[in-house]
Amino acid sequence: MVYKIVLVKIDQRSTEATKVQGILTKYGCNIRVRLGLHEVSNEFCANDGLLVLEVQGEQNILENMISELNALEYVQVRLIEM
Repeated sequence: MVYKIVLVKIDQRSTEATKVQGILTKYGCNIRVRLGLHEVSNEFCANDGLLVLEVQGEQNILENMISELNALEYVQVRLIEM
């Protein structure tokens, strides 16, 4: 079995999160698992974060999703297959 993991680094969550969410919603049927990470405490909430996605589906569809996410100014995306 091959696991396909997409890492999405967002450097400006306050402005980019809604754009990222729109793209993820569009490809929602290809996302099996989603985990969001960012630093948070009583005094601080980081403006950057990391999404970890386990994805499935045809390669061209996943490549389209990754391209759309990478087109956003403060977003970096990588696909890892294991």
